[in-house]
Amino acid sequence: MWHYAGLGAAVTEKFGSFDYVVVGAGSAGCVLANRLSADPDISVLLLEAGGKDNYIWIRIPIGYLYTQNNPRTDWCFKTEAEAGLNGRALNYPRGRVLGGCSSINGMIYMRGQARDYDGWRQLGNPGWSWDDVLPYFKRSEDNVLGADEFHGQGGEWRVEPMRLTWDILDAFRAAAAEIGIPKIDDFNRGNNEGCGYFHVNQRRGVRWNTARAFLRPAMNRPNLAVVTGAQASRIRVAGRRAVGVEFVKDGAPRYVEARGEVILASGAIGSPQLLQLSGIGSGALLQERGIAVAHELSGVGENLQDHLQIRTVFKVRNTRTLNERANSLVGRIGMGLEYFLFKRGPLTMAPSQLGCFVKSDPARETPNLEYHVQPLSLDKFGDPCHPFPAFTASVCNLRPESRGSVRIKSADPAAHPAIRPNYLTAESDRRVAADAIRLTRRIAAAKAMARFAPEEYRPGASVQSDDELARAAGDIGTTIFHPVGTCKMGSDAAAVVDARLAVRGIGGLRVADASIMPVITSGNTNSPTIMIAEKAADMIREDRRASVTAQ
Repeated sequence: MWHYAGLGAAVTEKFGSFDYVVVGAGSAGCVLANRLSADPDISVLLLEAGGKDNYIWIRIPIGYLYTQNNPRTDWCFKTEAEAGLNGRALNYPRGRVLGGCSSINGMIYMRGQARDYDGWRQLGNPGWSWDDVLPYFKRSEDNVLGADEFHGQGGEWRVEPMRLTWDILDAFRAAAAEIGIPKIDDFNRGNNEGCGYFHVNQRRGVRWNTARAFLRPAMNRPNLAVVTGAQASRIRVAGRRAVGVEFVKDGAPRYVEARGEVILASGAIGSPQLLQLSGIGSGALLQERGIAVAHELSGVGENLQDHLQIRTVFKVRNTRTLNERANSLVGRIGMGLEYFLFKRGPLTMAPSQLGCFVKSDPARETPNLEYHVQPLSLDKFGDPCHPFPAFTASVCNLRPESRGSVRIKSADPAAHPAIRPNYLTAESDRRVAADAIRLTRRIAAAKAMARFAPEEYRPGASVQSDDELARAAGDIGTTIFHPVGTCKMGSDAAAVVDARLAVRGIGGLRVADASIMPVITSGNTNSPTIMIAEKAADMIREDRRASVTAQ
């Protein structure tokens, strides 16, 4: 494998020619690089704007505290001010490093629900039903608990149980059972209703990202080249076909030719941004930004969906939470020793340990709420823990009806786009938010929690009416880092790619990442993104064979 991370000014403007140029070495890009380069007759170039994933805080699970909002590993995006969040703007972490978001995310292994994918098929996307995609989930999975009808073992994507429990979380699980939410041990069998501990993408207490899982095993292949520090600036289009990618490396503009296809794997923010910079998108937007229209495709950057987590906080008594240990020098030293000696303890924690999937009202076909329950509390991400024992029960609407957008602000590739999730703009989302807070209160009031005397700290027990609760949700809600949908798959006028992920109206150009989801999945989105890349690689190889046969 060629690795050009240190290449300098000696490289000429024409970088070379490859069969496939993949833009973005994140959760999808690393999978694509591995699967496509497995054929020695195919040459693959993988471009990544960030650097190598050799930062120590990527390896240590709790290190997400230091990789998010850190320009070494994160794009450091921010949303525009959100009316639904009462005028607040949010930090919007997206991975800018080998492994992408899998290097900085919460490590939770989650597929969503069978109905999600059956819904994609019903929207006119053949080949994307639950039965169609389950084999792709299983193909890459390496589940330490073994293989069965729903799980795989021996693949690249390691899945393990959590390495610690907390009394307060066990009690929350028991309280959920009291009000009719069953205890379950596996959220990934098609219907995730119930309460249990998440499974995580770790290997013996160390984060397992897609760079380690998929890219590293392919590093020595002579037909794979990986270029870090390479900022893609434009897809070059000739007529109605993508022919290559322009990028900046070491401050100098470069160009690489794609003999077969350009494949965008830059995520729900990066992929629509690059399409728009290349003149593919809404003609009105492009003209406003001074970009010549190469292809009118109005859906590019639209249909943004995300999960807004409402962070309810309860003070507790008669137990220890992470707040006390994190605020104590002795506690922090102890946690460090426990991790470095035994790879156990709080430093192995995903941001959330206990999950719960439930319906906000009985009329729902399947659960539409997801809880991420944590034995800690803080005012906002990055702040120190509160000085009192507490737990946080974050709850999100899995199927929001609010839709947002990602739109470039200028023709400058280095300028961040305008990100507008439009949280809580749909009245149905505001109603679900109010119902979710009330449900959280019911769980906290169950007998199993009584010995901890939970006292609602946020939003506060005085907040009662639907309007008050919806406004409170806007005050305490924040992203759970699941943006999708901005290059949606389909056949309608707003679709950007077809069911084979080919960009509509442009040959030699595909998108294969979370942006193609027509509707967000009912859970965490990282592993579905890996599945999308697995399926995309198969389709790309199939189309290549068909093309060769036709010739």
